[in-house]
Amino acid sequence: MIDRPDIDERSLAAQVAAAWALDVSALGFLPVGLDGNAWAYQVDTADGGRWFLKIRRGGFTPAAVLLPGFLRARGIRQVVAPIDRPDGGTGQEFGNHHLLLYPFHDGGSRWGRGLTDRQWIEYGEFLGHLHAVPPTTGIAGVLPVESYRSSAGERLRTLGRQAAASETLGAFWARYGDALRRLSATVDELAARVTPARHVICHADIHPGNLIADGDGPLHVVDWDAPILAPRERDLMFVLSGDFGDHPVDAHRAALFRRGYGPWEPDRSRLSYYRAERHLDDVAAFLAGILDPGAGAESRANDLHWLTRIAETVADPGYAP
Repeated sequence: MIDRPDIDERSLAAQVAAAWALDVSALGFLPVGLDGNAWAYQVDTADGGRWFLKIRRGGFTPAAVLLPGFLRARGIRQVVAPIDRPDGGTGQEFGNHHLLLYPFHDGGSRWGRGLTDRQWIEYGEFLGHLHAVPPTTGIAGVLPVESYRSSAGERLRTLGRQAAASETLGAFWARYGDALRRLSATVDELAARVTPARHVICHADIHPGNLIADGDGPLHVVDWDAPILAPRERDLMFVLSGDFGDHPVDAHRAALFRRGYGPWEPDRSRLSYYRAERHLDDVAAFLAGILDPGAGAESRANDLHWLTRIAETVADPGYAP
């Protein structure tokens, strides 16, 4: 989130120091991400160490806590996993929030800068390895399973009524409301036509914004908040749809990705469903963020930017997920 959380940062630093036995020298807020219930900080320690702290209101899912370490243990080095506390356990409670601490990786996300040719190949290798890992019974037990039943349409209907009556969003809804309602109907139609497929472990948000790299260095995959057991298209949609990142896939990049991933042809109906459903889910999330009375002006402006970007895409007469 762009807005700082309403917490005592001195107490937060003391909690991190005690839980992970660190000599914390500084705590710096990082205005990253679009999740309205999660925030990030850089933690500096007296010995020159740096750590990435993630805070979530309420708590993290068991899958978000357990899956990254499971994948690291199976040799998928790109996965950034939370660090265990010295006394055992992975996370730490902090009031009505939950904390996870991660290694800090330089370079930032690849959303704006794109991937180099070598990184496109590694992107494919990473997803190929991820989709080949068989989940244990324990991991399968904490992962949600794809059902093709999205809550985004109902959220859109509720929020759309509020948007239409809103001073901030009234003009937006008058312009784009019909197109967004059509998108909701499209998602329902596509869900009804999807055919069953083998489920694999999916990251479920594997766009370039969640790939960290320094220059042409190795990729580090972050934000394991919502993994799922689903067909491969759940992840491949982020690569093949062209909607994610300022340097999306083209023929050259797709060939590099496939060199890493291996030969496999996606099912177009599933790709279409996932692309449309992601657009619909993002629209509902951004509407909720803008309509939140506690949101700051900068956060609302950021949400409106992304909301308008998606609305323009789906309102285009040539839009076909």
